[in-house]
Amino acid sequence: MSYVELNAVRKSYGDTEIIHGVDLKLEKETFTVFVGPSGCGKSTLLRMIAGLEDINSGSIHIGGERVDQLEPAERGIAMVFQNYALYPHMTVFDNMSFGLRIARESAKDIRAKVERAADILQISEILQRRPRELSGGQRQRVAIGRAIVREPKVFLFDEPLSNLDAKLRVQMRLELTRLRHQLRATMIYVTHDQVEAMTMADQIVVLNKGKVEQAGRPLDLYHSPANKFVAGFIGSPAMNFLDATLIAAAEKGVRLALKNGAEIAVPRRPGTAKAGDPVTLGIRPEDVQIGGGDARVEGTVVAVERLGNESFIYLDLPGSTEFAVHAAGDVAAAVGSKIDVGLIASRCHVFDSAGQALSSLQAGT
Repeated sequence: MSYVELNAVRKSYGDTEIIHGVDLKLEKETFTVFVGPSGCGKSTLLRMIAGLEDINSGSIHIGGERVDQLEPAERGIAMVFQNYALYPHMTVFDNMSFGLRIARESAKDIRAKVERAADILQISEILQRRPRELSGGQRQRVAIGRAIVREPKVFLFDEPLSNLDAKLRVQMRLELTRLRHQLRATMIYVTHDQVEAMTMADQIVVLNKGKVEQAGRPLDLYHSPANKFVAGFIGSPAMNFLDATLIAAAEKGVRLALKNGAEIAVPRRPGTAKAGDPVTLGIRPEDVQIGGGDARVEGTVVAVERLGNESFIYLDLPGSTEFAVHAAGDVAAAVGSKIDVGLIASRCHVFDSAGQALSSLQAGT
């Protein structure tokens, strides 16, 4: 059995089902990120693991023990919330030690655990301050420290960085990654930010409308998305999509006709797709060439984002609602001008009319 295991877990509010029979297996000492759009059920699923939400059916196991019928305090978890949830009248030390005092641990053990956690988080010098005297980053460290002192089986994080500014979020991402390796802890982390998911996770679980769309290593999801939803959610900017028609299907690949009349042969197995079916061609912005390629499409520049060493050009072109091109920082492009771009067939993905990815011809993908 995996260290954290969910089996056919369901959750409903009245007649509305929110979580639809989720099955997950999470290994010990791994960092798993639940990611998805607002309302997809990721925080609800985390709260079910924590015991803050009851499940309607299924089972949840932690460390080989079934926990879905246990109270939150008996599950061996510690949770860090988005809003820090610190007691404003208590010092940092008292906030971090509160749970230990409730558990009636000795004063000596409490001090040792708090000081160890404070040292790990580099907040030893603020132990006598109160929350109002702290920055947002310091408050978040205190909230994490309160979780560390409990020495839980599993750490649960519910969008803990969403209240921080952009620069501090980057810093805290690095600190959480370092902390995870230092503690050798099992962590489950919820975010709507797929950049956080890609940079921090050992495993990403992509959720949509209460269902798991795909779970796996970050680069596996990036390079081999199971469907159009995952392809469009993972990656920044998102994968480009072009409407197309499948005009020939064989085991060696499929040939597509694009809206501008161009054709491209893509090394993907057709599966159940057949000639005449509407399909979607997907390609990452970094796999689009200005000029060259196996098929050419022309678009009108609608926006240019210049980031210094790189630029993103956004085009209006037939069959796509938004098409991004990754280019050099000094690329010559002006809003309103036309650009000819090339698609590399081996880098293309194809999704059938149901949004499912056609499998690659390459071994192991």
